Amino acid sequence: MSSSWLPCLIQSSSLNVTVKIPMKEKPRTDKLLSLLFVQQNDPWGKKGHSSLAARLCSKIPGTDFKIEEDKFYSEMWMGTYPRVPSYVISTGESLQDFLKKRPDLIGKSVVNRFGPDLPFLPKILSMDKALPLQIHPDRQLAQQLHHKDPKKFGDTNHKPEIAIALSEFELFAGWKPLNDMAALFQLKPLERFLLTPQTHFTDETLKAVAKALLEAPESVVAETLDKLVKMPPSAFGKHTYIPNLLGRLRKQYSEFDNGNLIAALCMNYMTLQPGDSVYIPADGMHAYLSGDIVECMARSDNVLNTGFCPRPQRDSVALFTEALSFWPHDPDEALLGKHPSEKSEKGKTLEYAPPISEFNMLTTHLGSGEKETIKPIAGPSVMVVTSGSGKLIAEGKTVNLSEGYVFFVGQGIPLHFEAQKGMVVYRAYAE
Repeated sequence: MSSSWLPCLIQSSSLNVTVKIPMKEKPRTDKLLSLLFVQQNDPWGKKGHSSLAARLCSKIPGTDFKIEEDKFYSEMWMGTYPRVPSYVISTGESLQDFLKKRPDLIGKSVVNRFGPDLPFLPKILSMDKALPLQIHPDRQLAQQLHHKDPKKFGDTNHKPEIAIALSEFELFAGWKPLNDMAALFQLKPLERFLLTPQTHFTDETLKAVAKALLEAPESVVAETLDKLVKMPPSAFGKHTYIPNLLGRLRKQYSEFDNGNLIAALCMNYMTLQPGDSVYIPADGMHAYLSGDIVECMARSDNVLNTGFCPRPQRDSVALFTEALSFWPHDPDEALLGKHPSEKSEKGKTLEYAPPISEFNMLTTHLGSGEKETIKPIAGPSVMVVTSGSGKLIAEGKTVNLSEGYVFFVGQGIPLHFEAQKGMVVYRAYAE
């Protein structure tokens, strides 16, 4: 295949990344499109070959991307969001431009509901440091923010998301049970953040406490953190991890970051194993700490940050706390289960189904020599091979697969997979 490519260089001004794609050819009519995209270099990413996102990106056909061991590699996006586009290898066009000319690949039902773009945005993230403590505004707030500042808030959509662990994955998601927080805030260093010394915890109480933590002066944050890390783990009840975790966060973003306190004291600290997943609702506070994940979200890039980032990058505390939702209130409530998929013919595929309409996620795990067939899906999908190798048979054609390969799949075609020494494929879809 590669012998037919005519390389040209495209510079992504927003990402400062060069990718190599072919010169434009006559558009193909098939529904299986190999994709090319760029790698991002956020400082929370992993360095060099330790980054799964970088390793996958380096193996995509047609890229001139080379991993440098002293650089951070954080994420790759696989969709139609204009800020970080994907490209169709066979034509050189962005996937967004290609699909505008071929709405039949998305399907009438999905176009009627969501418009001509993919309603979802899958990503691979590799993290060695906490991402900003954040929420994504719901549709109503997104519309207001976009109207006021379209440059910063580039769309009017909400952004619920799922994150599936590809390695051990640490994160903060949602809120601790109210009774747990009520007990923690009886600790002497934390009494100053309560309305009254014996405050009864409700969601309204929590909103006030969150606001107090986020508005606290740097000196108060540092003093409180210093007192907490010196306390014995047993003082924190069942949350014995808190002092060590606070010490770790302090090293990443300094003792002055308000996010340290609200995350460790109020949020669910979770460690997931490969295959485990969480669902983050719109306006759900979260921060990812470490690991490699497949992430998928409704098509949006709107975000409000309040911690684990430089102070000038933080949004208004009043806006942030007003937008907060207070679900989930338990780590188990944040988990998203998986079930055998009805799309599978051989039982090798599981499905993650978040409580939203924009997408579901399939994951196909094959051992050496195993096979799987996925029934036709009545909508668009994007698939990525995260490990292993094998073959894909679709529309009468056989395509070799290897880790890092990414494809857009048009609606209405079955896919047949054959693994060589094992293979794992993730596939986001809408219908």
